[in-house]
Amino acid sequence: MLRIERRYQFIACGSSGKWNAKGWMTMKKIIQFFKDSYGELRKVVWPSREDVIASTKVVVVSTFIFAVVLGFVDFLAVWGIDFLF
Repeated sequence: MLRIERRYQFIACGSSGKWNAKGWMTMKKIIQFFKDSYGELRKVVWPSREDVIASTKVVVVSTFIFAVVLGFVDFLAVWGIDFLF
């Protein structure tokens, strides 16, 4: 058991030195990571509700138009193959 533990520690520690002896990051670094992440999220400029609704409308309408065009091309392809054979 001790042998497996040492092998695991060797793999986990690597050469970077960022891991402690047990192979886990220290709790202080984890807490700092979440604090930094929260700070970065507060800097984000989120879109307004109206912007999101307008973007959603554009996506839905363009998807519908694209579906109609592809359906028409498919119809023409099937009609052309049926006409030839």
